[in-house]
Amino acid sequence: MIGTGLAKVIAGWFVALSAPETFYMFQFWAAGIINVFIPSGGGQWAAQGPITMEATKMMGIDPIRSAMMVAWGDQWTNMIQPFWALPLLGLAGLSARDIMGYTTVTLLYSGLVLSIFALLVGFGIL
Repeated sequence: MIGTGLAKVIAGWFVALSAPETFYMFQFWAAGIINVFIPSGGGQWAAQGPITMEATKMMGIDPIRSAMMVAWGDQWTNMIQPFWALPLLGLAGLSARDIMGYTTVTLLYSGLVLSIFALLVGFGIL
């Protein structure tokens, strides 16, 4: 993702589309998408962090909140297949396929809630 520049392109799209009020939400979404390709939080920050920090300087918004939105987006898409569940699935005699419906619903619902929260942060309500 870093070597090809794809992470920079994805993050750049979200920066170009955003206003100061929507920037946090778009950073959250971009981090969620990039996390599918770069599962490591540190690796993801190496790809998205410099773009995020430069954008916060240019837009005059809080870099700490923006960094947190990247971290939340990274963790958000981990909900589709939580690694902590793998040992429990083995003990219960289940496979990952048995819980995918539940984890997908959790991903979608939490994504909606966290997106609304990110908008509230962007509009200065929180």
